[in-house]
Amino acid sequence: MAYSSDTTTPVRGFIPPQNDEERRLMRRVEELCRVAEQRGIPRYTGFLSDREQVLAQAACHKAGFASMRFWGGYEQAERKVLCLEPEDAWQEEPVGYLKLMAMSAGDKKLPGHRDYLGAILGLGLDRVCLGDLLQDPENPAVFYAVALADKLDFIAAELTGAGRCPVTVTAEETLPERFLQQTERKEQDVSVPSLRADAVLAAMMHTSRTRAAEYITAGKVEINHLPLRAAHESVYAHDIFTVHGAGRYQVTRIGGKSRKDRIFISFFQY
Repeated sequence: MAYSSDTTTPVRGFIPPQNDEERRLMRRVEELCRVAEQRGIPRYTGFLSDREQVLAQAACHKAGFASMRFWGGYEQAERKVLCLEPEDAWQEEPVGYLKLMAMSAGDKKLPGHRDYLGAILGLGLDRVCLGDLLQDPENPAVFYAVALADKLDFIAAELTGAGRCPVTVTAEETLPERFLQQTERKEQDVSVPSLRADAVLAAMMHTSRTRAAEYITAGKVEINHLPLRAAHESVYAHDIFTVHGAGRYQVTRIGGKSRKDRIFISFFQY
């Protein structure tokens, strides 16, 4: 794709906490930073969403705590634990792995992501206890779950079924190698008349701007896990669009303009 000489890439700035829950999260992270720094011991959160990870990182910067990392059990994990690990302190392994196998289903439908999530949370656990749930591409009856290390035994002992199928649960040392290898996402290049949200979304979804605007008006679209309130909002590089019921997309690059004044962008679909 031929880009113009304009290589400026606008990036969205930090969006401050939007509600009491997000403010509580940041205060909690700041407190964990102080404890880790003063006592010289590692501290860990539960699993955080993409949006929560951004807020947690901002809280660490505010607290002046640099010895931090996010870990979700594998490199491309979406939900991750914030690990606050002072220098020279011992490091714990905050997460572990479970293999979830559905027994013979007969004419029953094999449990999916939603079934396993509901079954595990139905044990009385909070969402922060559970990371990603991954279906084995080589065996649709098998899922792998990343969970907090101190919850593994409880889940393995208590989870007996998901959906309408009995399930066996075993702890694993690690995920299969196929999950640990980073996969290359295929980027696509398109041009848009402007960086309005409806124009960019329409191009990524290969639909009309009218249809894209309908998704936005219906409240089905989030940018960086915050509701997109208007079709005319601006889009920036690295923005993540979540369209409920239709998929997720990330704008990876905003390039220059064509001779017809259209803007080139690159994106991929999750």
